[in-house]
Amino acid sequence: QVQLVESGGGLVQAGGSLTLSCTASGRTSGYVMAWFRQAPGKERDLVASFSPSGGITTYADSVKGRFTIIRDNAKNTVHLQMNSLKSEDTAVYYCAARFVGRDYRYWGPGTQVTVSS
Repeated sequence: QVQLVESGGGLVQAGGSLTLSCTASGRTSGYVMAWFRQAPGKERDLVASFSPSGGITTYADSVKGRFTIIRDNAKNTVHLQMNSLKSEDTAVYYCAARFVGRDYRYWGPGTQVTVSS
């Protein structure tokens, strides 16, 4: 059982930066860790993920080159560095975890990111 809690959300101007953090209650080294986001009236979409080994990362096309996912297994944390933020990045951001080959099973409560234009 893993419990996830996000932090670091807030209000930022377009073009600015923000770093989200996700802290897990248990060990996360065996999980794929990811960030999702959900804007009002839209589906929850994958933003970025980080494999449990090999350092493989994936990004949504809309955030490539602007966002970076970083995981620290020693501290059971995963971060999302967000640069050059745009108004369309406004959403609730969720941290999630899954085993390789499985659906995302563990979710945090989410943190709001609002980008003002």
